[in-house]
Amino acid sequence: MQYSGYRLSLSYMITKTADKLKNRNNFLMKLAGSTWGASANTLRSSALSLCYSAAEYCTPVWSRSALPQLPVLSNIEPPALRRKTATDKLAEKIVKHDSWPIQPDILSPPLLRLTSRKPLWLDLQPVDIKSQWRHNWKSAQVVNSHLVCDPTIRQLGFDLPQQQWSLLNSFHTEQGQCGACRNKWRLIH
Repeated sequence: MQYSGYRLSLSYMITKTADKLKNRNNFLMKLAGSTWGASANTLRSSALSLCYSAAEYCTPVWSRSALPQLPVLSNIEPPALRRKTATDKLAEKIVKHDSWPIQPDILSPPLLRLTSRKPLWLDLQPVDIKSQWRHNWKSAQVVNSHLVCDPTIRQLGFDLPQQQWSLLNSFHTEQGQCGACRNKWRLIH
């Protein structure tokens, strides 16, 4: 379907988002394979700002393929907990400002008209993100979850020197610094 020159279809949006993620992931692969010092902290920040935001846009579609161990290994809070924390901060800010027109909706919410909707005032209890993450991790059905005692702390090896980290990443991804990969990443012409 086209509307005013724009294509409106789920498959088109998924394809566009996948292309966007592929470009951003290629950038991260170049950063990870570089020799000039992309540390794990730099890659974590880059992944959070570049890839997570675009990938979370389609999480309702990709929710069945979620990897519960990915946030633990990258030391980034799971998306649902990050959204809950952001909602809690927003609700706290709204409650502090008497002049905002949305405040009455939060303090004395209207009746729920549509059962499919989940307005933010249904769950205004603040959540301790670290304890909730620990609880979720212990109850998750993840292979070898016993290897990680506390998902909220950075795992061993996160702060390895860049050269060791890059070498381990090459083994893990099976993407070494061969001529074919360098050509694929457009590092050589």
